[in-house]
Amino acid sequence: MPHKPNVLFVMTDQQRFDTIAALGNGLIHTPNLDRLVRRGVSFTNAYSTCPVCLPARYTVRTGREPLVTGTFSNSYYAAPPATMEGRCGPFLARQMGGLGYRTFGIGKFHSDPWDQDLGFDVQLHSEELYEDARQRERDAFARFIREEHPEYDWIDMLQGERTEMYYVPQMSPLPAALTVESWAADRAVEQLLADDGRPFFGFVSFVGPHPPCAPPQPYNRMYDPDRMPNPVVGDLAVDHADEQIPWMNHAIWAEDVSPSWARILRARYYGEISYIDGCLGRILDAVERRPDAADTVICFFADHGDLLGDHHGWQKECFFEAAARTPFLVSWPARLAGGTRSGELACLTDLFGIATTAAGAPELRDGADLLGQLAGTAAPRRTLLGTYGQPGTSRFTLMLRSGTWKYIFIANGGREQLFDLAHDPAERENLAGREPEVLAGLRAVAERQLAVPFGAPALDNGCLRRLDYEPRARRRVLQFDLSRGVRGFPEHPSDVLS
Repeated sequence: MPHKPNVLFVMTDQQRFDTIAALGNGLIHTPNLDRLVRRGVSFTNAYSTCPVCLPARYTVRTGREPLVTGTFSNSYYAAPPATMEGRCGPFLARQMGGLGYRTFGIGKFHSDPWDQDLGFDVQLHSEELYEDARQRERDAFARFIREEHPEYDWIDMLQGERTEMYYVPQMSPLPAALTVESWAADRAVEQLLADDGRPFFGFVSFVGPHPPCAPPQPYNRMYDPDRMPNPVVGDLAVDHADEQIPWMNHAIWAEDVSPSWARILRARYYGEISYIDGCLGRILDAVERRPDAADTVICFFADHGDLLGDHHGWQKECFFEAAARTPFLVSWPARLAGGTRSGELACLTDLFGIATTAAGAPELRDGADLLGQLAGTAAPRRTLLGTYGQPGTSRFTLMLRSGTWKYIFIANGGREQLFDLAHDPAERENLAGREPEVLAGLRAVAERQLAVPFGAPALDNGCLRRLDYEPRARRRVLQFDLSRGVRGFPEHPSDVLS
């Protein structure tokens, strides 16, 4: 049997592309991410083609774009997730298991249902929220706290408070050794040190730095907010052309975050990343203790970013760089030169091909051949399409990247944006009215790529469907501990005491 390398995927949630010291952020402390940068290749133009948790994760596990998976938001599916493998092919873990790999998955999966069989030999969940008491009982991290550290089991929100506290700086309610990130690293190390004679395919998915921004002590005081930069903002007509941004700001109580508050939040967000970086270091140490460390492929990435106040916005679900662009590091010391940079367009869908190619059975599906590009045997992609929201409705938006250009279409009002990222990396100047030929060319490419069953509702006679602008009714999102019957704020304050 031909030798096969190990493959390890490490994923964070909501980590911006610009949060790695070795790639240019002079304020953040990330020695282990820097270690991965030195170990391999940094793809500096990598995107989440549907920048929100659930759809992004399905692109990773299927190697298919949202136009094939049919998942365009956390709540809308063009087809049931239960039929996903029948439409897209086996999930990556199942595929790797069939190729002779021992497979394990640890951390946040955000599938539907939450305990969907994703094909791992060992699958240990640590989801953010619990829908009911049974889910909290079955969640591997919550069970760890309940059984091994019951002194903390009284805490409703083990990763920090949400709802109106979503973007309020916090400290973890758990000590650094017991957080969900530390638990995931410990379980990963156990799996990495196991050996049954097969190569391993591992997937480690951290919950952070997704809000709430609640690093444990002492990472909560690692960064001085006065040294943090202010958010990058422009004209509101540009920043809020996509109604999803102000709608989400209101939903999570972030509609009036001041610049000083934003700096405090960024300091806590950086603290969470530095803490995860330390957990990552334990995983890398375990890899390096193995005799086959040089023949272990490691891919580090995030499901999407976070506006973090840029463009007068918070959260993701839009196509500004801060939300849609992600860190994307690939290392394989036995095959790839360390310290390499690639500016070619990449996306989460490409990860399926990296794993299966390393395993000796290349299956790119909708992805590009990034390993082939690095070897000089495959051409880079010329364009990259991203989609969010149900096609054919006012929630639908898309992005097309080509060269230095980024085109954004917003169905609600038929708005268009065009940015030249080479000259305007902060995306402040909308050139849609000044570059009609570029605009028309990119629009035509997007229209052709949408001409598939799940994308067709976004078209009208082959052209992008433009809808009359409709403001969305504002509402708050309530995220309490449903597993313990907490569903909202009380009608009368004293009700919480009864």
